[in-house]
Amino acid sequence: MTLSATHAPNAGRKEYGAYSFWLETCGDDLTPRPSLPGSIDVDIAVLGAGYTGLWTAYYLLQRDPSLRVAIVEAEIAGFGASGRNGAWCSSDFSVTPGMLAKRYGREGTRALQAAMWDTVDEVGRVCHHERIDAHYTKGGELRVARGRHEVPLIESDYATYRELGLGDRYVLLNARETAEHLCVTGAAGALYTPECATIHPGRLVRGLARAVERCGATIYEQTEVTDFRGGARPALLTRHGDVRAKTVVLAGEAYLTRLRALHRQLMPVYSLIVLTESLTDAQWAEIGWAGRECVSSNKYVVDYLSHTADGRILFGSRGAPYHFGSRIDDAYDRHEPTHDAIAAQILNWFPSLRGIRFTHNWGGAVGMPRDWMPGFTYDRSSGLASARGYTGHGVAPSNLAGRTLADLITGVRSPLTTLPPVGHRSRNWEPEPLRWLGTRYMQWTYDRIDRKAAFTGQPPTGKTLPEWLGRH
Repeated sequence: MTLSATHAPNAGRKEYGAYSFWLETCGDDLTPRPSLPGSIDVDIAVLGAGYTGLWTAYYLLQRDPSLRVAIVEAEIAGFGASGRNGAWCSSDFSVTPGMLAKRYGREGTRALQAAMWDTVDEVGRVCHHERIDAHYTKGGELRVARGRHEVPLIESDYATYRELGLGDRYVLLNARETAEHLCVTGAAGALYTPECATIHPGRLVRGLARAVERCGATIYEQTEVTDFRGGARPALLTRHGDVRAKTVVLAGEAYLTRLRALHRQLMPVYSLIVLTESLTDAQWAEIGWAGRECVSSNKYVVDYLSHTADGRILFGSRGAPYHFGSRIDDAYDRHEPTHDAIAAQILNWFPSLRGIRFTHNWGGAVGMPRDWMPGFTYDRSSGLASARGYTGHGVAPSNLAGRTLADLITGVRSPLTTLPPVGHRSRNWEPEPLRWLGTRYMQWTYDRIDRKAAFTGQPPTGKTLPEWLGRH
């Protein structure tokens, strides 16, 4: 079931379309833009031409078109997670509402969730306004309980939403009602919300880059940032020269770990994806899924699925191993045992697809903070701003981050600047080898807990050491 090496990037000259189906089919010229020509002075210097950096630049220029904005990118716009993700533009946050309520209280949680609902619509609004054909479709989200052992979790989450006064946006479905959305082997129920959309990630990020350029920003590609500084003369430092600015925005997500000062702020965790060929009308008739909802499992090792505009099934998972020293490398984008296991899972979910052809596989690193909580920060005294730590949920939160940073940088007090992620700083991950040992142990144990629950039909107790550690 593993794909041929023809779908892997060339070891020499980079063929950017080979990094994901989304970049391959984005409809944009992937020839790199010019590199930084030498040291320059601007108002805003942004590290990273992914969603966070581009959204921040976009909203700053909407606020003040006269700003001189430079975006510095090591590869090309959309090279990282923004061009490789699972196509979810979801109102979910990486920290559950129950945990958010314990940390920030009922009102802070409600405000953040309302902002996330608005954000899903805001992404669609900008796509329409800027004429970005990102295949935006607001079909909702289904968290499917595959077996009775997964039902208590969706029931508990639904009860939490109701306790927080958020239950009107969620519907608890039984097995029959779930099958009206999607026919999945073993589905015992699901939690549904309409507040989620699917997108074409490559079209969104490349279209957003063009929109930012139309607004007046300059994107310098093939220009790796080697360091940064704050204080009296904030700057991004590169081998091509320095980008000196009044404000520096650090928006590189998992790639920020390559900077010494931020190396332990995030952990790069690889998420891998398999894509089928386009299904026939008869195959779709058996599966259903006419609403193109985003779909996920309720396991600790989360599976996530989407239905593409051209009739394919995307299936992703976080099962790839963590690499010692938080290394990020093209070689880790494809891990044969994990990709084979993911392909087998598609057939486990949809046995009628036996014999289906898998046309693409790929992967990439997501940035995981120690407490799973993203942070949107701006320190006026140092001139440094940052948004990071989405743990793979970054499509919508990066838009929220961009709008929030724009408010913080321009001194606008708004409902966004009081949300829980604002000013949040996660503590560092443990040094190696503790980081590698602990993470590999957690990955192995979570998979074991999932397998045991599926075999016994009993839900996890929530009382084991790994489950406790995952909440702290």
